[in-house]
Amino acid sequence: MPEFLTLLPPDIAREKLLSALTPLNLSAVIETESALGRVTAEDVFAPHPLPAFPRTTVDGFALRARDTYGASESLPGYLKLIGEVPMGDTPGLEIAPGQCAIIHTGGMLPPGADSVLMLEYTQTIGDEVEILKSVADGENIIQVGEDVAEGQLVIPRGTRLRPAEIGGLMALGITEIRVANKVRVGIISSGDEVIPAGGTPRPGQVRDINAHTLGTLMSQFGGEPLQYGIIPDKFDALQTAAARALAECDLVLITAGSSASTRDMTADVINTLGKPGVLVHGINTRPGKPTILGLCDGKPIIGLPGNPVSALVNGYMMVVPVVEKLLGQLPRPRATLRARLTVNLSSQAGREDWWPVRLRPDGDLFAADPVFGKSNLIFSLAAGDGLLKIPPDATGLSAGTVVEVLLI
Repeated sequence: MPEFLTLLPPDIAREKLLSALTPLNLSAVIETESALGRVTAEDVFAPHPLPAFPRTTVDGFALRARDTYGASESLPGYLKLIGEVPMGDTPGLEIAPGQCAIIHTGGMLPPGADSVLMLEYTQTIGDEVEILKSVADGENIIQVGEDVAEGQLVIPRGTRLRPAEIGGLMALGITEIRVANKVRVGIISSGDEVIPAGGTPRPGQVRDINAHTLGTLMSQFGGEPLQYGIIPDKFDALQTAAARALAECDLVLITAGSSASTRDMTADVINTLGKPGVLVHGINTRPGKPTILGLCDGKPIIGLPGNPVSALVNGYMMVVPVVEKLLGQLPRPRATLRARLTVNLSSQAGREDWWPVRLRPDGDLFAADPVFGKSNLIFSLAAGDGLLKIPPDATGLSAGTVVEVLLI
């Protein structure tokens, strides 16, 4: 009986490998502006408060809030205009009772002022400003350290940097940042029928898709893909290539050769490369049932099906979490969207199914149209906007069900 016919639930299979891994703890200092998508290798603390001075969020007049109390359009108040706050410099004036000064968005609040009245609620008459609305103490003002206090932990270790974090670092003058080294991912394609993507297939041959879909997936999620070529269906050739990749990389992916066919030998090869070898052979999911999860002397090695959709879907589900674990990345939820299923979908009880779906606006939600296709049809996945999950405790989903779609 083939070993992989004893199928593990996907969550249990994934955790079995992840629990055996530790972050690589290799890092480098790079320029912050080049760090988008990288994972921080140390905690980042604010060297100074942000903002470093009290400033206005609107165009208007800096004043004392109590000088505006009771003012309205029907009963305006009047303040003396004593000048204008310069942008990018310390104000050369001080607000006394009954006075105000012109101030522009981002300008530093002058001494004596505690709030700013928006321009829209005023009229200027000579050297007097008519006040048509009262304001509260601190209104339209950002105080010192209101965004970040000096010494505050602003970005924890293990954070994948997005544009917002890059902007925050620049605001604090942090132009260099220590990040985790990219995970070196060795990718091996196998099969006598597989040829390079630039070749012209003869009858019975197919171009290599998986090396490129998985390579770009790894680049997207913090890996550095290293291609080890297409290996024929020979045990010694696959063993040699896998051993070399394992020695040079942090993670190895082998596509094809993972099912129960007598020609498929990925599991046997993995078991020769180090201990403990194969941890999981077979996952109760569709697509991707024959996926192999292995660990060879501390390094993960994963066998993925040769079918392109199966390989890529399980790249998202199984390989990306491994890369994130090796990077030391903190958990962060994947981008999802709620949508209404448009047709009935059947499933086998006990098995987790993933369907590519197209999304389109439909009233208060999106409509999710399943893309039907077999696991070797890559454009069935390319046509989708996301993946819909049918949980193992269901025998399908009915049209009209509101589902969560994992965006890809």
